Amino acid sequence: MLIPHQQEQSSISLLAEVSRTVNNEEDISKVLRLVLFILSEHMNMLRGMITILNRDTDEIVINESFGLSETESQRGRYKVGEGIIGKVVKSGKPAVVPRINEEPLFLDRTGSRSKEKKEELCFICVPIKAGIEVIGTLSADRRLSAPSDGATAKKSKAEEARKDTLQYYVDLLSIIAAMISQAVRLKQLAAEETSDSPRPVASATGSPAPPSPDEELDDELKETERPANIIGNSKPMISLFRMIDKIARTSATALILGESGVGKELVANAIHFKSHRAGKPFIKFNCAALPENIVESELFGHERGAFTGASAQRQGRFELADGGSIFLDEVGELSLTVQAKLLRIIQEKEFERLGGTKTIKTDVRIIAATNRNLEDLIRTGAFREDLFYRLNIFPITVPALRERKTDIMLLADYFVERFNVLNHKGIRRISTTAIDMLMRYHWPGNVRELQNCIERAVILSEDNVIHGYHLPPSLQTAESSGTPYTGSLQQKLDAIENEMIIEALKRTKGNMSRAAAQLGLSDRIMGLRMKKFNVDYRKFRT
Repeated sequence: MLIPHQQEQSSISLLAEVSRTVNNEEDISKVLRLVLFILSEHMNMLRGMITILNRDTDEIVINESFGLSETESQRGRYKVGEGIIGKVVKSGKPAVVPRINEEPLFLDRTGSRSKEKKEELCFICVPIKAGIEVIGTLSADRRLSAPSDGATAKKSKAEEARKDTLQYYVDLLSIIAAMISQAVRLKQLAAEETSDSPRPVASATGSPAPPSPDEELDDELKETERPANIIGNSKPMISLFRMIDKIARTSATALILGESGVGKELVANAIHFKSHRAGKPFIKFNCAALPENIVESELFGHERGAFTGASAQRQGRFELADGGSIFLDEVGELSLTVQAKLLRIIQEKEFERLGGTKTIKTDVRIIAATNRNLEDLIRTGAFREDLFYRLNIFPITVPALRERKTDIMLLADYFVERFNVLNHKGIRRISTTAIDMLMRYHWPGNVRELQNCIERAVILSEDNVIHGYHLPPSLQTAESSGTPYTGSLQQKLDAIENEMIIEALKRTKGNMSRAAAQLGLSDRIMGLRMKKFNVDYRKFRT
């Protein structure tokens, strides 16, 4: 048996590897297979199974396995309440069989243990849940040495050590079950949509499984998958929309990652309003906006007299969100004290108000967001590792604007229309020079910065066109835009003059006299300028 320090190091290494797999792999079937392989290496697991409950037939089948042949895997079918696996699905509680030869409920329906020394073989099975609903199980076979005949005290000590080891693995598997629950839910939904019962796939030691639905996605996005509140047609956004559509159907905790200004709150809105909780409250809270003592009161509420100024009882955000969703923005800013209480709510669905003793139950879906690297915060002791793994069940990364440049003009046009209405303006288009500047800029502030730029330009424009000189100085600076300018001041002035002449000709559809009048030039000066810049007015006639 590992000593406590070794156990802790082994657990961290295992959970970190599982987390990377869940985060980095998009193929759900592959995620589950890899998780079983990782367990086999870290736990000396002989066999491992992930079963999924079909809610239409009440049948539990093995969906992914390690150490089973394809034939053995296909035999693994159970009814709710039948055998150890059926019992775990029915009760929602883990089950441990220290010796499978002593447990009549252990069915070994797969027949994979017929040649094993069953007195040394233990079986651990934990539920996989989506919220409070059990959707399947994660189980493992492990060989533990049977206690040798000898002194009673020595034998008792060995049994105690065996019991501690089993509990250690129960806790570990329970955390991993929570981390893969979203993937299992998606497999369950896909199976229920495509057939009357979940289709068993090849085991990890058998032939390759057929492609899963998520492996066969094309580039076309169904309208039902597209959130109404988010704009984007780029590939990164199409992937994001599909992710939102999948997770919205469940009650799983979601962690939204991304830089400041990418639109994490919009993603949280989309998840809630596409879910079955859409008709229930959606409560938002910025964890970085208030001091720690006020954060606790805001989230969990307080009783009268709980602290100076608490003149009446107050409900917290978690109470107000009961039945719906709560969005915790900048969750990485929470203090360790509040993190511990948040972890309890995720695990137990209960809490107490500040100054109170009454335990309050709540059914809330938690959607958290952060622009910080939580793994770095864990290493510095600023964020709880157990809370991270509870929140990180289904992470969603919102792409930065520089990673979706094809969406820039789509967003710019949307903001122009929006700020036209708000500011009673009539902007009809964005000049070519301004478009070039928008596309070249690296957008450190993401969509929020683009929105502010367009609002400023709409307000400044006096001719219903957004020109390059209407954009903020940061976009016009060579270093910021990535377009260093090496010419003289006169060359810069000439470039601006050339742009203004072209824009005037576009507006007047090639009418030189009208364009000159708009620019405050005589026809003669206009002609000279057009000759200087080699501009042909005929190209602008329609």
